[in-house]
Amino acid sequence: MRRLGVEEEFLIVDNASGHAVPLGELLGRLSDDDGLSSEMKQEQIEACTLPRISLDELAQDLTARRVSADSTARAVGARSVAVATLPFPVQSTAAPGERIERMMQKFGVTAAEQLTCGCHVHVEIDSDEEGVAILDRIRIWLPVLMALTANSPFCNGVDTGYASYRSQAWNRWPTAGPSEIFGSAEGYHAHIQDMLRSGVPLDLAQIYLDARLSHHHPTVEIRVADVCLFADDAVLLAALVRGLAETAARQWRAGVPPVPASAVQLRLASWQAGRFGLDGELVDPLTGQPRAAFDVVMSLLDFIQPVLKEQGEFDVVESLLFQVLTRGTGAARQREAYAKAGSLCDVIADAVHASSLPATALRQLTDSPLLASDQSF
Repeated sequence: MRRLGVEEEFLIVDNASGHAVPLGELLGRLSDDDGLSSEMKQEQIEACTLPRISLDELAQDLTARRVSADSTARAVGARSVAVATLPFPVQSTAAPGERIERMMQKFGVTAAEQLTCGCHVHVEIDSDEEGVAILDRIRIWLPVLMALTANSPFCNGVDTGYASYRSQAWNRWPTAGPSEIFGSAEGYHAHIQDMLRSGVPLDLAQIYLDARLSHHHPTVEIRVADVCLFADDAVLLAALVRGLAETAARQWRAGVPPVPASAVQLRLASWQAGRFGLDGELVDPLTGQPRAAFDVVMSLLDFIQPVLKEQGEFDVVESLLFQVLTRGTGAARQREAYAKAGSLCDVIADAVHASSLPATALRQLTDSPLLASDQSF
């Protein structure tokens, strides 16, 4: 089985008001956890798991990193929360450093307003050639992963109408989004070099494609997901990505070509997924036509079912998947919290609570009570 790892980005909010506070650099210094680090904006912190094979170990890592991020924030009167955009208006603060300063100068308001949190999954590969073969074959399924992890309905004080508004904000970067089929490792690297030669991205780290070869590790890196409100959903995302990667690698070795969907078609599918999440129709990856979200998700499960069964993961993945389909995404949970309490402060309070639930809590998520608005988080 391929090793996998997960990177999660969290927002740092004031313990009393729920508004973002610029403590990322401080938390990075205070933390004793090597898996925590600061991010582009001071209102964020990133948590990285170790490379794992077992989903149980990955779940333990995810839970431990979330606890570590939150406990470090608590020490300075703040909390860590797994939402992909902050519901409140915020003027974010850039982290110090020459590279970040160059980004802020070059990309203007796109960089200044950027304060979103994603979840990135790394899956081990044998070679760049295999990695590119995987990228070419899983690209059509990435909008489905976006829909499953949608967790950013509120931004700048309003309900945006999107399940994943982060996807809209993130795709303002010129290098973000889906890509065409690369065909080979040589084709991939030529494409990346063409992007760099344009002078638009500052460096390799600014290649923000939805899926790419990691420039630090021998992995494919899937970057399309919102940070998940529930740790369980991050485990599900990682398992689905690994199942897709292994299925795609086997197709490549068997000579099965990738589905020839264009990047334009995939951008449309991604928009649909970001707009509605699981509450409506998705674009079917195989036909390019609208189809009920449930049916598209079941198609994904069917596609990777042989690999999941061989790896002994089908039952847990099916359980986690039906949990999301039953209780809804993080976006649905945030809107439910707002409908019950009528306050964005309560949305953050409930999100802080949900973020801290351990990744083994498969039954208690939907029924956990909202925190009262006059309580600290």
